[in-house]
Amino acid sequence: MNKFNYLKINKYKKIRYLKYSQKNTTYIVFLHGFMSDLEGKKPKAFLNFAKKNKLGFLALEYSGHGKSSGKFTNGNISKWTKETTLLIKKIVKKNKIILVGSSMGSWIALNQFKFFKKQILGFLGIGSAPQFLEGLMWNKFSKKMKKEITKNGIINLKHGNYEYPISLQLIKDGRKNKVFHKKIYDKLKITMVHGQKDESVPISYSKKILKIFVNSKKKLVIIKKGDHSLSSPKWLGILKKELKIIIN
Repeated sequence: MNKFNYLKINKYKKIRYLKYSQKNTTYIVFLHGFMSDLEGKKPKAFLNFAKKNKLGFLALEYSGHGKSSGKFTNGNISKWTKETTLLIKKIVKKNKIILVGSSMGSWIALNQFKFFKKQILGFLGIGSAPQFLEGLMWNKFSKKMKKEITKNGIINLKHGNYEYPISLQLIKDGRKNKVFHKKIYDKLKITMVHGQKDESVPISYSKKILKIFVNSKKKLVIIKKGDHSLSSPKWLGILKKELKIIIN
């Protein structure tokens, strides 16, 4: 049973997180996706990987996600980035970092480079979706949908079996957090893993991330066959293998 912790950020906000503290070693920082949490198989698999390899570990639930406080519709990329930065400063401190971002988590991860550039050794992206609010939502909204969200400040978006309450402030904040135009020249190990049949996020998003890193050792792993669930044993096996390559 993994013990969760809470960080009280202010009078009204507390963030739930999972950690494995180690001194003078590299930390894996796992950042989950949009409307996700830490109850799934991925964070637990990476935590066990960290323990087995004597590495530190940190994963958090952004405000409005999981058991962290706050209303989801009040959250945005800027706020979730800030919460992540605070947790890294408190738990990881000056230790080296390998970022692991799942879907939206890769966007949050890319935003951490401006704060921890000298500490980051590598980055593993899983079905990465930076700038998805504009490219995969707003740009695909019909005129009617755009009118509704502009008028009411919110729209309930149905995707498969899920319904996402998307706020206008979230869309607008996403525009302030563009990352694809950036360039990072450090020599890092960057691996993007993406399912060929990913119906939510095109592989082009992972390819665009690789273009950000000019001098890095870059790799794109496309999962072509079999189970395309990001938490399937096959996926987790591939992710652990790629993480090991980044560490070594």
